[in-house]
Amino acid sequence: MLNRTIPDVTLKTRVRDESVEGPNPFRWQDFKVREEFAGKKIVIFSLPGAFTPTCSNEQCPAFERFYDDFRKAGIDDVYCIAVNDAFVMYQWGRNLGLEKVKLLPDGSGDFTRRMGMLINKDHLGFGQRSWRYAMVVDDNEIVAWFEEPGINDVGTDEDPYGESSPEKVLEALQAGKV
Repeated sequence: MLNRTIPDVTLKTRVRDESVEGPNPFRWQDFKVREEFAGKKIVIFSLPGAFTPTCSNEQCPAFERFYDDFRKAGIDDVYCIAVNDAFVMYQWGRNLGLEKVKLLPDGSGDFTRRMGMLINKDHLGFGQRSWRYAMVVDDNEIVAWFEEPGINDVGTDEDPYGESSPEKVLEALQAGKV
């Protein structure tokens, strides 16, 4: 994955807009990935899904806790991408109390598929989801890659977490390996 350019996809997001009346003051907004990340050094991590145990109890909250450390290490922003729709991602972020990590919905799995990380989790009733990974992206180029082992063992109940942890990513940044 190193030195590869991230996929050129558009994600369908929802943004708060006070000019929208009613109880749901949000409007659709396209998030053109390469456009948004151009000229920035970011961390992107991906996980199987919103509201799932490891993602909700460990991975996403940990990236939120380490957000300021990432900024000090030269990262412009931290994003979580999951194969969930914008409505689910919004509610998940609210549920977790996220204030710093930005959640990106990959509802159709376009980004994840083009990354080669879309896996079948039908055995758990999840359908198509992302394998767990993290990366550092500098001006749309992958400069560091952290992937959980066992992507070829899908179909089991295994849900490894460790290699894509914020601690591993931060360690590489602080050591000057990125």
